[in-house]
Amino acid sequence: MTGRRHFAIIAPPTPGHVNPLQVLGSALMDLGHRVTIVHQSDVAPLVTDPRIGFAAISDVIEVERSLRRFNATLAAPTGPVGLTRMIRATAAISERLLNHAPSVLRHIGADTVIADSAEPAGALIAQTLGLPMIVSVTGLPLLGEEDVPPPFLGWRYRDDAIGRLRNRGGYRVSERLMRPVADVLSRHRAVWNLPEAAPVPRLYVAQCPQALDYPRRSLPPQFRYGAPWRNLADEPVELPDDGRPLVFCSLGSLQGARRSLFVLMAQACAAIGARAVIGHGGGLSAAEAAGLPGDPLVRAMWPQQAVLRHAAAAILHGGFNTVLDALAAGVPIVTLPIAFEQPGTAARVAWTGAGEVLSPRTASVRRLALALERVIDQPRYREAASRLAAAMNAAGGASSAAGAIDAALN
Repeated sequence: MTGRRHFAIIAPPTPGHVNPLQVLGSALMDLGHRVTIVHQSDVAPLVTDPRIGFAAISDVIEVERSLRRFNATLAAPTGPVGLTRMIRATAAISERLLNHAPSVLRHIGADTVIADSAEPAGALIAQTLGLPMIVSVTGLPLLGEEDVPPPFLGWRYRDDAIGRLRNRGGYRVSERLMRPVADVLSRHRAVWNLPEAAPVPRLYVAQCPQALDYPRRSLPPQFRYGAPWRNLADEPVELPDDGRPLVFCSLGSLQGARRSLFVLMAQACAAIGARAVIGHGGGLSAAEAAGLPGDPLVRAMWPQQAVLRHAAAAILHGGFNTVLDALAAGVPIVTLPIAFEQPGTAARVAWTGAGEVLSPRTASVRRLALALERVIDQPRYREAASRLAAAMNAAGGASSAAGAIDAALN
C-alpha cells in the first residue's frame, strides 16, 4: 500500500447492503484506510461497527421516520402498485443523495468512493467530484448482457437464440419500469454537465461466487467474483437435539411480517418430522410468534451462520445474504422468492443443483413438504451446496476483496 485513503461508501439504506459493506470497510481499515458511510441521518443506527464513520447528508427536507416509510414500501413491493411505489421511493432516495452527498464528501475529505451497484447515485457522485470509484456488488451482478436474464426474473439460463430474445425483452421491460430512477440520474448529469456514458470503476468487487452466477461472456476485465463479506467471529448458539432435523426459515429483514408464509414453513417442517427454526426479523408480534404451528423455535433474530451449521436444510425467500450464508454452510435450500432479485437468486440456486424453487403464491403445505423432503433426503442437493461452499472458501471474503481494492488503487 502506497497511501492511506478515505473511502466514502454510498449504498442503499438496508441491512442487506450496509451490513456486508461494514465488514468490507473494516477490512479496508485493517489495511490502514479510513471508511465513512454517507447517507441520511436515520440510517446511522444501521452502522454498528464503531470503527466505521457515518456522515449525514445535509438534507433540508424532513427525514425523521423516512427510513421507516421506505422500508415499509420495500416490504410490500409485489403487484403493479407496490412495484411502482418501490421504484419511486428508490428514485427519491437517489435524488436526495445526489442533491446533498457531494458537499458532504468534500467536507469530510473523502478521496475514493465505494458505490454499491444497487444505488446508482454513488457512481454519479464520484464522477462529478472526479474521484476514483470502486463498485461493490452486494447482490447479484447487475451488469446486463443478453445471455443472462435480468436478475429480478426467475428465468433459467438458456444459451440459445430463444433465450437471448427473451432476455432482451426482459431488459426492455426493466428499463421502462426503472424510468423514474433513470430520469433522476439524467437530470443531474445535465445540471453537472456530465457525459451520458457511465464512469469506469477501478474495480468491481462482488460477494457473489462465480459458481453461483450464470455463465457470462461480457464481464468487464476488472470484475472480481468473491465470497460473503462476514465477520469471522460468530455468536454461539445452543439448539435442542431431539432427533428431529432442523430447518432454518427466514424471510430476511424486510419481509418478516408475512405470517402466512411462516405458518406454511412450520407446517411443512412438521409434516416431514423436522423442526423449524424461524427468524422473523421483528415482523411478528409475540402472540403471532407463539401461535405458529409445529413446535418451531422462534426468535426475531438468530445468529444465522451458527444456526445454519446445525441445519439439515433452509427455507428462504431468496434474499442474497441469507442464501450465501446457507450455501457457505453447505446447506441445501428451498426458496420462496417474493420480490427484487430474489427470483433470480432462487433460479441460480436451482440451476446449481443446491435447491428447489416454489412460488409463495401457489405453494401448499404438501408441495413445500415434498420439496423440503427431497433436498434433505437426496444427497445431490447437499453435495451441490457443499461444492459452492468450497468455492466460496477458496475465493476469500472481505479481506481478499479489500486487498484487491488496495492493489487496484495503487
